[in-house]
Amino acid sequence: MGYPVTYHCPRCETIVEIEREGYLADKAVRPYPFEGWTYADPDEPFEGDAADGVRFVCGESDGVVWDPHGDGTDPASDDGDDDSSPPVAGCGEPFYLSFVRYEEGEEIDPRAESEFVTIDPSRRPSGPAGPGGPGGFR
Repeated sequence: MGYPVTYHCPRCETIVEIEREGYLADKAVRPYPFEGWTYADPDEPFEGDAADGVRFVCGESDGVVWDPHGDGTDPASDDGDDDSSPPVAGCGEPFYLSFVRYEEGEEIDPRAESEFVTIDPSRRPSGPAGPGGPGGFR
């Protein structure tokens, strides 16, 4: 049995509701995917090992309910006299729901590994080479 769960678009705050199992743990909702993670559309299988998360296109993805708690209209355009206000359409940009992933019983950190830089320890001049100061001193 699935449960309705709501998320906000990180760009425009449009609310989306998706039906999913309760055992899945959320890692993050972000405007960009984690590198190396796989994402399914909301109307594709995403539970179990099918995907590492869900890719939404704000206001456009199928298989979800957009603005489930609102009245479907843009409150900024409501002047009280006009009932022809367009429904909230969202920003049309993708955003990503990522689930917690485990490998060998340990939670995977989704951030890319840092690249370490080795700084050459040899002595370098502290300033530009050039003529000395007054009296030949630098």
